[in-house]
Amino acid sequence: MASVSYAKLWKKLDERKMKKTDLVKAAGISTNSMARLGRNEDVRVNILVKICVYFGCKIDDIMDIVYEEQ
Repeated sequence: MASVSYAKLWKKLDERKMKKTDLVKAAGISTNSMARLGRNEDVRVNILVKICVYFGCKIDDIMDIVYEEQ
């Protein structure tokens, strides 16, 4: 089983002294999508792409796949 972690995204926001609401506006994503990101839930790829376009980065710069031991 695997899950996602957006810890890299929160670090990136912290480095830029941005709030989640700043990213919502800047990247053009919904508050519902931001809430899902905040709970480390799955979001559509187009949401991740919008965030990456805003930051000028790749998807693996904002998220990780975390594999759970069985």
